[in-house]
Amino acid sequence: MPIKKMLLRLFKTFVVVFLFMSFFISGQLVWAKRPPEIRNQDDLNISQDMHAQDLSGREFVKFDLRGINFKDSDLSGAVFNNSNLTNAQFNGADMHDSLAYATNFENTDLSDANLTNALLMESTFVNTKIDGADFTDAVLSRIQQKQLCSIASGTNSNTGIDTEYSLGC
Repeated sequence: MPIKKMLLRLFKTFVVVFLFMSFFISGQLVWAKRPPEIRNQDDLNISQDMHAQDLSGREFVKFDLRGINFKDSDLSGAVFNNSNLTNAQFNGADMHDSLAYATNFENTDLSDANLTNALLMESTFVNTKIDGADFTDAVLSRIQQKQLCSIASGTNSNTGIDTEYSLGC
């Protein structure tokens, strides 16, 4: 009988230790995981001057990029979902195939930018400069299209496409 008691006590101890360890170890692993929208923030080394850089395919999800200079940068296929791009400069930037859902482009300079095939639904374009921007096949809501058509002018220096034409005005 004493062996049975000893084995039972050992078994109970093992179960308690196992449950204790699994709770704390799994809790630490959960806390160590980073949300996908901030996974690469540290790797990007964002500064105020990001002009003429190859940032193609990068993810800027939920980033505060106010006033950043992306002039003449390659941002093809980049993701800007839910980002704040107020007062940012994208003039001459290649943003084809980019994704900017629900992004704030207020007071942003998109002049001469290539936005072909960009997905721009639910984004705001208040006081945005779009002279010479190419929006060919970009996905915009009807309201956004009308708003941008009211200020559209110029021809993109790289694609040769008029801004008004690219927006289907």
